[in-house]
Amino acid sequence: MKKLEFVVLGAILLCALVTRLYRFDGPIADWHSWRQADTSSVSRNFVKNGFDFLHPTYHDLSNVPSGIDNPKGYRFVEFPIYNALQAGGFKFFGIFTLEEWGRIISIISSLFATVFIYLILKNRGYGLAGFIAAFFYATIPFSVFYGRTILPDQTMVTASLGSIYFFQLWMKKDLRLKIYDLRFILSLFFVSCSFLLKPYALFFTLPIIYLAFEKFKFSAFKKWQLWLLVIISIAPLIFWRKWIMQFPEGIPASNWLFNEGNIRFRPAFFRWIFFERLTKLILGYFGIFFLLLGFIPKLKKQDFLFFLSFAVASLIYVFVIARGNVQHDYYQILIIPSIVIFLGLGIGQVLRNFKKERNYFVLISLLIPLILMYIFSWNQVKDYFNINNRAIVSAGIEVDKITPKNAKVIANYNGDTSFLYQTNRSGWASFEKPLPEMISMGAEYLIFVNPTKEDLGIGKTYKIIKNSPDYVIFNLRQKQ
Repeated sequence: MKKLEFVVLGAILLCALVTRLYRFDGPIADWHSWRQADTSSVSRNFVKNGFDFLHPTYHDLSNVPSGIDNPKGYRFVEFPIYNALQAGGFKFFGIFTLEEWGRIISIISSLFATVFIYLILKNRGYGLAGFIAAFFYATIPFSVFYGRTILPDQTMVTASLGSIYFFQLWMKKDLRLKIYDLRFILSLFFVSCSFLLKPYALFFTLPIIYLAFEKFKFSAFKKWQLWLLVIISIAPLIFWRKWIMQFPEGIPASNWLFNEGNIRFRPAFFRWIFFERLTKLILGYFGIFFLLLGFIPKLKKQDFLFFLSFAVASLIYVFVIARGNVQHDYYQILIIPSIVIFLGLGIGQVLRNFKKERNYFVLISLLIPLILMYIFSWNQVKDYFNINNRAIVSAGIEVDKITPKNAKVIANYNGDTSFLYQTNRSGWASFEKPLPEMISMGAEYLIFVNPTKEDLGIGKTYKIIKNSPDYVIFNLRQKQ
């Protein structure tokens, strides 16, 4: 890599880092705090109880996620690689809070993803497009916000891109497909990690499949090294899924993610995915033109098909996990690399034409829509950083002060566990059963935020130990 490339890429990474430090020390009470809290809670229990990777637990003891009572608080979703990094960083270094370490892991992951995007494009001979794609990945507001949230999705994206990049190198350099080659080992490592971090990574192996067919055509099926890569990379995921089936109470229901409400291919589906999310939220309206331009660049056929495999993988993922993508915008974290790659290709073509013709009108017509794209996109994303209900933070701090460390609490928040997380206690986030029955299950304290007269009425039966305009705390073991 030349010195100028280092400088440009370094500047892009600096932009990525600085923008992701915005509200770095904020509590987990911003957008999608529910899922962030559940993720960070597993890490917190690793810190408290030790690193038991085969029995991860979190603060929620309810039957809401799985439909089955979960008194031990099992949490079996992705294999806890992300949680090990978050908790490990916190324990080893002893600086920053656990929540800040979660953000650090996501930020570092997004920086590596930025580099991989550039390198993947550069290795196909599109260095300029690579820089542009990396810049977009580093700076578009949607990518900035989710590049610092406490979720495993960003780390999965990084692992997926790493597997594609090193497989690309292996295909390019190693004619005999040596399995002891470092590039093969790294590709295998990253793809295995991506599957464990999020099984959705399976969709994004399509570029790897294309690279194998590009080189060997149908004789790729005869290459035992490729079959070895498939078997070894997917085996840990199979073992993990088989293992967790022993703990159904800790497995959140997931069938709804595919097509609950038969949303797939309905007009509402296309509106939410392609207008509300892609055009409006991610690309700020104006970016959609540059994205479409990326599909008509002057590329070699093989290069275009390789890049197209990213887009096809993203479409398959969105169509299969239809309800999940409509329900939660963070599901689109996985398709951002595909989006920025085509943004890079489209704008790269415009800049190459400008270099030839020196037509400054073209440059201005490019710059103004880009500025508007960032303005409109930021306008959509800026509220994501805000604390949705600061009362849950102040109430959680108070509960942590005045209740025993092993107390079990009901932090009623309509099932949203972000309030329960703030209390630093295990318990329930809703009245999943009648209150006397929940007391018999171990509930010792009840907390309401922004209490109503009806909430305060419970004080006629149970003792109020703390009352303020923001919250009220009841001792369920002391009656009036």
